[in-house]
Amino acid sequence: MGTQNPSAPARAQSAPAADPTRSRRHGGGIIHENTRHTTRFVVIGNHLAQHPELSLLAIGLSCHIQSLPTGAGADIKTLTARFKEGPTRIAAALRELEVYGYLRRERHRTETGRIVTRTVSCNQPKTPRREPADTGCPDRPTPRPTRPAGRPPKQPEHAAPPHPRHTVNETRPRKALPAVPQPGCTAPALLQQATDLLTTLRRHDPRLLLSATDTAHLAPGVAAWLERDIAPTAVRHALTTDLPDAPLRRPAALLAHRLTAQLPPPPPYRPSAGPPPPRYEVRNCDGCDRGFRAPEPEDRCRDCRTAARP
Repeated sequence: MGTQNPSAPARAQSAPAADPTRSRRHGGGIIHENTRHTTRFVVIGNHLAQHPELSLLAIGLSCHIQSLPTGAGADIKTLTARFKEGPTRIAAALRELEVYGYLRRERHRTETGRIVTRTVSCNQPKTPRREPADTGCPDRPTPRPTRPAGRPPKQPEHAAPPHPRHTVNETRPRKALPAVPQPGCTAPALLQQATDLLTTLRRHDPRLLLSATDTAHLAPGVAAWLERDIAPTAVRHALTTDLPDAPLRRPAALLAHRLTAQLPPPPPYRPSAGPPPPRYEVRNCDGCDRGFRAPEPEDRCRDCRTAARP
C-alpha cells in the first residue's frame, strides 16, 4: 500500500503558453494589448467603429461626440476650433452621421423665446431611413432577423447605396446665384460683348471657368457696367483682382457679388447739343465776284455790304 504508482503524473501538466507574436492563420495581423479602463472611458460599438459606409473622419467625429459630457458644444464652429480639419470636412462628416442615424439636430425654443439647436448623439441608432417617423434613440439594439442554420445569407439584389456624402449633395437643391444689375439697353450686341468678356476670364484665372448657365446669368450684370462707359479692360480688372487664395467653391456667386457691390455710378449728364448751324450754298458776290455763303436775299459779300453802307 505504500508503493506509489510511478506511471501517474505528479501534478497536472498545463498547456504550453501560446506565442502572442504568431497568428494561427498567418504570420501577420494585429495583436491587442488591452488594459481595463475604470474611469474616463466611453463604450463604442463595432457597428460604428467598423461601419462599412461611413468615412474615417465621420467615425472618429462620432466617437469624439459620444465622449463629450451633456451640454458640451458640438457645432461646426466648436469642432473646427478643436480639430485641424476645416469646416467643410467637418460639416460633411456631420451630415454622414445624420444620414446613418448616429446624429440628429433639433431646434427648440427657450423660455426667453430664443431658438437654439440641440445636437442629439445616438450610440445605437436604428437602420437609417427605414422608419422616418421614429427619430429617437432606442435603448436596445435593433434585433436582426434570424435565418435557419446551414442556409447561406441572401445576396442583395441591388447595388450598394451610394456614399453618404454623395447622397446628401444630391438631395440638397443648389442655392440660386445672387441677383446682378440689369442694363437699361438689352441690345444683342451689348449682351454678346458681355458674354465674350465672361468667357475670357478663365485665361486670367483658371478657377473662373464658368458654365453656360452661369454665364447667361452674369451677362446682364456685365452689360450694365459696359453701358455706363466702363471699358471692358476695367470690368475684367474689377472681376479678377484680389481673388482669395483658397479654392473657389462657387466662382459665379463671387462674380455676381462683385458686379453688384462694385457697380460704378452712371456717367455725368450731358445735355444734348442743339441743331447744327445752317450751311448755305456758295455764290459769287455781285460787287467783287468773290465766293461767299449767305441766304437767298443776299447777293453781296459781307465786305461789299459794309462798304455800301453810308
